[in-house]
Amino acid sequence: MVIQDLIVRFLDHLEIERNYSAHTRQAYTRDLNQFSEFLHARSDDEGLVHPGQIDKSAIRSFLGYLNQKSYSKRTVARRFAAIRSWFHYLHRESIITSNPTLYLTSPRLDQRLPKFLDQSQIETLMDLPDRTTVLGTRDAALIELLYGTGMRLSELVDLNVQSVDFTGERIRVLGKGEKERIVPLGGHALAALQVYIQTRENLLKKGRKTETSLFVNQQGKRLTGRGVQKILDRYAMEIGEEHLSPHTLRHTAATHLLDAGADLIAVKEILGHERLSTTQVYTHVALDRLKRTYEKAHPRS
Repeated sequence: MVIQDLIVRFLDHLEIERNYSAHTRQAYTRDLNQFSEFLHARSDDEGLVHPGQIDKSAIRSFLGYLNQKSYSKRTVARRFAAIRSWFHYLHRESIITSNPTLYLTSPRLDQRLPKFLDQSQIETLMDLPDRTTVLGTRDAALIELLYGTGMRLSELVDLNVQSVDFTGERIRVLGKGEKERIVPLGGHALAALQVYIQTRENLLKKGRKTETSLFVNQQGKRLTGRGVQKILDRYAMEIGEEHLSPHTLRHTAATHLLDAGADLIAVKEILGHERLSTTQVYTHVALDRLKRTYEKAHPRS
């Protein structure tokens, strides 16, 4: 098989067997195609047809090329991660006899602490939707749910009415890799959802009364990720932000939970993280805030 065929085979494996999303497949496609094009461009002839011919030097040269082209450290690291995953797959499938990425290390990234809102911004945000209107009750429920559960945007738009267990005060969320988790609903989120459900039918058009989506737009159709972003951006300026993403509310939920003394393992389960290390970044946020408070308040700081 030629290199391009093996890239496609690997991408099919990610999508079919590993349940990777179409978005992730697109990213891997872009990363690996650029690597393949680089290899062919530097090859003296048409002899480069098999990944077994690629060595550590070629991979280092590609990473050096990306740095010369002023790609960000994060982009370079993502390209390398895609290449490493591809070679790991090829070695496991016995297509190559050795993995050239085995002792190569990923470029070190400058740690970026997640952006989050402070408590006063959250309180202001929750007061902004006009809860006397149908759209206002929807917006209020949507914002309360994002902050109350820390769920991802994709998880929010995939919710159905049946996902909410009002009696058990919890919600069923379908996360990455089709993994299901149960997340508790706090009092504010639960109350906002109960009000919204009572008015939701007013958004459904004739012929769409059987729509199962929890959050719908003015046409009575499932609310899209872009639609959610537009809703949040309408309220962003009111809390001093040019842009307000669902991920910011996810970061805010995690940070506020840890600030209040929540157990790190519990926060990991609520957010649906696979690795504890992913959740641990929020401990750095909490410590960073503590340090700033100390420096402001302590007379000997």
